[in-house]
Amino acid sequence: MVAFTKGHGTGNDFVIIADPEGQIDLSAEQVAALCDRHFGIGADGVLRVVRSAAIPEGAASLAEEPSAEWFMDYRNADGSIAEMCGNGIRVFAHYLVRSGLANIDPGSTLPIGTRAGVRDVTRSATGYQVDLGRWRLSGDDPLVRVDGLPVTRPGLGIDVGNPHVVVALASDAELASLELHRAPELDPVLPAGANVEFVVPGEPLVRDGIGHVRMRVSERGVGETLSCGTGVAATALAVRHWAGERAPSDWRVEVPGGTLGVRMFPAEDGEHVALSGPAQLVFHGEVELA
Repeated sequence: MVAFTKGHGTGNDFVIIADPEGQIDLSAEQVAALCDRHFGIGADGVLRVVRSAAIPEGAASLAEEPSAEWFMDYRNADGSIAEMCGNGIRVFAHYLVRSGLANIDPGSTLPIGTRAGVRDVTRSATGYQVDLGRWRLSGDDPLVRVDGLPVTRPGLGIDVGNPHVVVALASDAELASLELHRAPELDPVLPAGANVEFVVPGEPLVRDGIGHVRMRVSERGVGETLSCGTGVAATALAVRHWAGERAPSDWRVEVPGGTLGVRMFPAEDGEHVALSGPAQLVFHGEVELA
C-alpha cells in the first residue's frame, strides 16, 4: 500500500505521493490507473515528492540551485512525463509546508526542482506565487481546429517551460461552444505536442491597470481541465503581445475552476512571468499500486 494525498489548485487536481528517497518507480500504466476517475482516485496528474539528490533528473536542479532540496516529478493523467505544471507546483509547495518537509517564511523563497529548471515559490495574498522563469515566443504558430468552431483559427506558440498554443476567440458564446472532449488538431503537428488555450478578452480588457481575460484549456495528455497554471500564464502573455506596448503587466485570468493572477517583471536574464493563486489539500488515503 502506498500513502497518497489528493490536492488541487483552482480545480486542477493531483494525486500526491511522497517518495523522499526515490524508492517508488511509477510506471505510465500505474499513473494512468491512479488518475482514472472511474477506477482510480481520479486526477489530472500525479505529483511525486522526491529529493533532488535521490533521482537522476534532480542533478541539474542541484547544479542550478544547491538549495533546491525537493524535486517535483510531474506526470500527466495518461502517464506521460511533463516538464512543468503551474498549478501543480503550488500544490506541491503547499504539501511540503503542511507536511513539515519545508517552510516558507514571509519574504523567503522555496526553490523547487522541475524538468523545466528550478522554480522559486513564495507566499502570496491568494496562496502561493511561483516564478515561472523566462518565457519566449516559440515560433510555433499552427492553425488550430477544434470541435465546436466551424473554421480553423490561428494560434500563437508560447513557451513557459512547457509548450502552449493560444487561440483568440471573439465572444463568450464561442468559448462556450467549444467541444474539448477530443484534443484540438494542430497544423502543422508539433512533435512534442502542446497545451492549447482558448481565450476571450474581458469587457473592458483593462480595469484599474489590470488586464482581464477568460480561458478554457485542453492539456496534452489530459484533455480539458478546470485550470492550467502555465496555460494561464501563456494566455496572459499572448493577450499582452496582441494588445501591444501599452498593455499592462498584471493580469487576472478566469478559468472554470476560479481566478489566477499573472505578473510579468524584468530580471537579469530577461523578462520573467509569475503565477499566483490558491492551493488546497483535500484528503489522504492509501492505495495499492497494480
